Amino acid sequence: MAVKWLDDPEDHDYDAAADYLSLISEDNAISATVEALKSAVATQRKAKDILRAACLDLLPATNPRVKTDLAKIDAGKKLSPVLLVRGKVLDGVALQIADGYHRVCASYLTDENTPIPCRLVSWQT
Repeated sequence: MAVKWLDDPEDHDYDAAADYLSLISEDNAISATVEALKSAVATQRKAKDILRAACLDLLPATNPRVKTDLAKIDAGKKLSPVLLVRGKVLDGVALQIADGYHRVCASYLTDENTPIPCRLVSWQT
């Protein structure tokens, strides 16, 4: 079954992104970066490429959140686009999935080449 997507991230996705980013950066960079995500133009990236760039393992279908997203996919419900913060390969900094790791994994398990709508920005300072 093909994964269906909402046109825009939901408001709570930005809050979740800010919460995660607060673990790895300072408040001023988080606020500016989340604001940039809100106004970023949508793009699409493949599930396999997002996981590779983020240096993250694929979560299994048995993970409760992945399982929930797989059920949504099977039911034909739309998932929220993911929020990404670009890494810096020359500095050894990986892409950050600010919000949507479980959705990326569920999409990958459906088809690793699934095009995922994203909001992708660089860190704002």
